[in-house]
Amino acid sequence: MDIEFGREICGTLPTAESREWLVTNGIGGYASGTIAGLLTRRYHGLLIAALNPPLRRTLLVTKLDETVHYDEQSYSLFTNRWTNGTVSSDGYHRIERFFLDGTTPVWQFGFSDVQLEKRIWMQPGSNTTYVEYTLSRATQPLQLTLQAFVNYRDYHGSTQSNGWQMSVEASAQGIQITAFPGAAPVYLLSNSASVTPAHEWYYNFDLAVERDRGLSDREDHLHAATFTITLEPASSFTIVVSTEPQLDLEGESALKLRTAHEQKLIQLFEISRPIHAEKTPDWIHRLVLAADQFIVDRPSSNDPVGKTIIAGYHWFGDWGRDTMISLSGLTLSTGRPEIARSILRTFAQYVDQGMLPNRFPDAGETPEYNTVDATLWYFEAIRQYYCATEDDSLLRDLFPVLADVIDWHCRGTRYNIHLDASDSLLYAGTAGVQLSWMDAKVNNQVITPRIGKPIEINALWYNALRTMAKFARQIGKPHQDYEAIANRTLAKFSRFWNEATGYCYDVIDAPNGDDDSLRPNQIFAVSLPQSPLTPSQQRQVVDVCGKKLLTSHGLRSLSPDHPDYAGHYGGKGAERDRIYHQGTVWGWLLGAFALAHLRVYNNPAQAQKLLEPLVNHLTTHGLGNLSEIFDGDAPMTARGCIAQAWTVAEVLRAWSIIDDHHHCVRNVTPTQNKIGK
Repeated sequence: MDIEFGREICGTLPTAESREWLVTNGIGGYASGTIAGLLTRRYHGLLIAALNPPLRRTLLVTKLDETVHYDEQSYSLFTNRWTNGTVSSDGYHRIERFFLDGTTPVWQFGFSDVQLEKRIWMQPGSNTTYVEYTLSRATQPLQLTLQAFVNYRDYHGSTQSNGWQMSVEASAQGIQITAFPGAAPVYLLSNSASVTPAHEWYYNFDLAVERDRGLSDREDHLHAATFTITLEPASSFTIVVSTEPQLDLEGESALKLRTAHEQKLIQLFEISRPIHAEKTPDWIHRLVLAADQFIVDRPSSNDPVGKTIIAGYHWFGDWGRDTMISLSGLTLSTGRPEIARSILRTFAQYVDQGMLPNRFPDAGETPEYNTVDATLWYFEAIRQYYCATEDDSLLRDLFPVLADVIDWHCRGTRYNIHLDASDSLLYAGTAGVQLSWMDAKVNNQVITPRIGKPIEINALWYNALRTMAKFARQIGKPHQDYEAIANRTLAKFSRFWNEATGYCYDVIDAPNGDDDSLRPNQIFAVSLPQSPLTPSQQRQVVDVCGKKLLTSHGLRSLSPDHPDYAGHYGGKGAERDRIYHQGTVWGWLLGAFALAHLRVYNNPAQAQKLLEPLVNHLTTHGLGNLSEIFDGDAPMTARGCIAQAWTVAEVLRAWSIIDDHHHCVRNVTPTQNKIGK
């Protein structure tokens, strides 16, 4: 689908600054900003480099402010807002068109008889951003002057300069900036422009979105150099910003590599699809390109080409839970099973006491294991991978890890996670620790603690046991114990059914009794391949979730009927965290709901239509991408991350499965075999 805007959007500052673009490099780094060119977040910049891939993300280059001299007139193409509310320059008024070419943002500036085009993209595998300018139309040459602003800080931070002196030195074809002794140098290079080093701090850039989030709303950036070039009509030139001193400075050849990379992604996706009469919708191709932005390198001594998944942009790293939920949609649904294999192997190295890590801290410390569900989603990710590949080799390699996981859960592991011998249901939780995906915590208060036996954890546990039994049979290992535990779990799963309400308890055996709050977690007891609910119960769950939780963009995290329901997500950090799972809509849940609806009603056309409202969302917030969360109340404004891995992944996965079912192929991946449903 085309994502483009004219002056009616680009020339109106509130709309132009609310739409954000994102480009990535496959190693954890990225560049991002607004259509208007205005900074609104601490996470905006031309080069946020992953100095220790995929983490240690560091803002190095903030922006280029462009001024054009043409026919004895000056035209500014940039826009800045300061903390006193002043907007300097009206460059957004000169944007006559903005569009995405693949994932590459493109601006077309129009003034006098000139059309000047600007593109931004990153080099795959490198902390390198290209900015190309092309004089598409003019009757005489123009002079383009670029002020380059730099920084050097953790991407979560902010800078007040306080007399900070960076080293700015001329180098071959540009400048080298060293923020302080021992800092990674950053290079700003061009093979055709003249460059003049500078050292002038600009104070109090206004960060409006950060203010809305209750965070520091001002920052200083250093004007480190000015590039000047005279462009002839139909000519181009490129600025390259990078942590690498030796690079291809030819924008045309670098752009061809980026374009070829994205064309290959679409080709792999199409090759992996069954042959259907209908053409794949363009919005699905958009999601295929978006999916690639989350897949990044995680090299290790055991696997120098290991892969992982960034949970969301701008601020998440790679989380175990998000990775396992996202893996199938981002890799298998897009025709890239080799990446799924790498990720599954990578995470196997970090299994400890039968648990996958919840997240890898940005500074590279010991992984944190405060999650009960990441490990259970690992079983489902492996199941889906095997269904798509029949890779017995990987299954044999990972089977001992999985067997150890089951063993640890049966005898007990961290955070009081253990199998209750009385009903073979999984118990989890200790005071002050959040273990499920509903993991918000304010100071020492866990907002939705869910200590006890959560519904989705036990649905995942049952699914993992059945999957493990089938794995064991497939490779000739004993399977009887897994079947026996699964049978006992199934026999007692009826404890979750609340006859009075007609849906499942969210948590049973909690310290304060069974929790009958209507939350979306029970949808997984229907959508997972092995459902422990009866057909009648499955239908009732889908119906009640559809009536109370379903929105255009996902499922509410709590029913509006509940006294704790909050329909608007906003405020300072603590306020936002308190309502993160108290009615806020989560996009990733829409995929599970659509699949549960398909299971119950066997109507693929209706199930697929549940996903289609997100098509319009691709043109707002994170352009070409799907957001993390939305308000529970209309108009259900997008909040949180502008691009979230599991939202993209689950929509892609659900669409693929439903599309296959619709065309009488299968309701799982095309190479489904005896380990499938």
